[in-house]
Amino acid sequence: MTVTGTARIATLDIVRGIAVMGILAMNIVDFAMPTQAYMNPAAYGTNSTADLAAWIFAFIFVDGKMRGLFSLLFGASMLLVIEGAEAKGENATAIHYRRMLWLGAIGLLHYYLIWHGDILFGYAVAGMVAAFFYQKSPQALIVWGVGFAVVQFALFAAISASFFIAEAEAAKPGSSAEALAAWQDIERDFGRPGGAEIAKELALFRGSYAGILEHRVTVQLFAPAKGLFLFSWETIGYMLFGMAALKTGFLRGTWARNAYARTVAIGFGLGIPVYALLAWLMIRADFHAATLFALWGAATVPMRPAMILATAALIILATRHRGALVARIAAAGRTAFTNYLGTSILMTTLFFGYGFGLFGHFGRAALWLVIIPAWALMLLWSRPWLDRFRYGPLEWAWRSLARGALQPMRRHVEAPA
Repeated sequence: MTVTGTARIATLDIVRGIAVMGILAMNIVDFAMPTQAYMNPAAYGTNSTADLAAWIFAFIFVDGKMRGLFSLLFGASMLLVIEGAEAKGENATAIHYRRMLWLGAIGLLHYYLIWHGDILFGYAVAGMVAAFFYQKSPQALIVWGVGFAVVQFALFAAISASFFIAEAEAAKPGSSAEALAAWQDIERDFGRPGGAEIAKELALFRGSYAGILEHRVTVQLFAPAKGLFLFSWETIGYMLFGMAALKTGFLRGTWARNAYARTVAIGFGLGIPVYALLAWLMIRADFHAATLFALWGAATVPMRPAMILATAALIILATRHRGALVARIAAAGRTAFTNYLGTSILMTTLFFGYGFGLFGHFGRAALWLVIIPAWALMLLWSRPWLDRFRYGPLEWAWRSLARGALQPMRRHVEAPA
């Protein structure tokens, strides 16, 4: 998540800063509302035109794009760490896999003890796989990345087909209890859960920490492993795209202005109309569970890389002249690990029952009243911290664990003459 070499690449830090801020804009739905609302706006939290507009905006510009952007940057940073270790004559493989093992352990602690939406464990496993490709050419990395994305698309397309089959089986006269139960499970997880199901989840997350923890280690014990199977293919692909983007200079900010502008025009010119069409089709289908998964899950996979690259190119273009705000965004990117985990602690304290208990009390549009102050907090603390210290607190802990020794933390400032 952070570049540990001596010569930092400012572009990576800036794009990472936007990505970690953007991830909060999507994750906050899962912090603040029942789980089904993350995918299906009809499940909870959409009670007005403003709420629906907030969902449309997030679906087109945020959902999947910030996670993909983060994956891209993870692959690029991973490549820098490996190549930096090789340049120093260190055992790059050992360093990389120690980093991933510790990241995976931190991710599991994050999942079980803090929040069920963890991505770190999945990133650690994906990073172990992606490392096998780091010596390949940009062209080969892109080909392999496309291959992993195709697997992701095929998997989600197969799941979508199974949902439609389950619905058809449940609709048959005299259908079995098993067929009815299978469709009811899909409706509960991806459609509109009944009032009793919503009430149960509201009670859980407005309740005690002990109750939430018990739920994670019983009902959701194997969720991290399921997440690996469902989402790692695309994550690995994006990491390979990130390596290619670093090797070609795209993520170093060295492309010509018109090349970035062309990437923005093509990516958004293709992606925005497609995503807008998918949003319209979901609204038209009244967020029917099987249709929703087919459009939200499978249909977005082929178009998402274009939107991710266009977003990265736009950030690079918009921040080329730097300035005070851009410097703060870059600092938030350098402390992305701390900002990501810190956000989980802050948001669960705000929304869950063992904190302020606001779970289920916000609509989608109103959540921006939380998102914007949280962004401001990231920008306010990261820069002053890095003026005094070399790393963010958790970046330092991760680096020390991976290297088996406490790393220097404080910056050495020369005394005035």
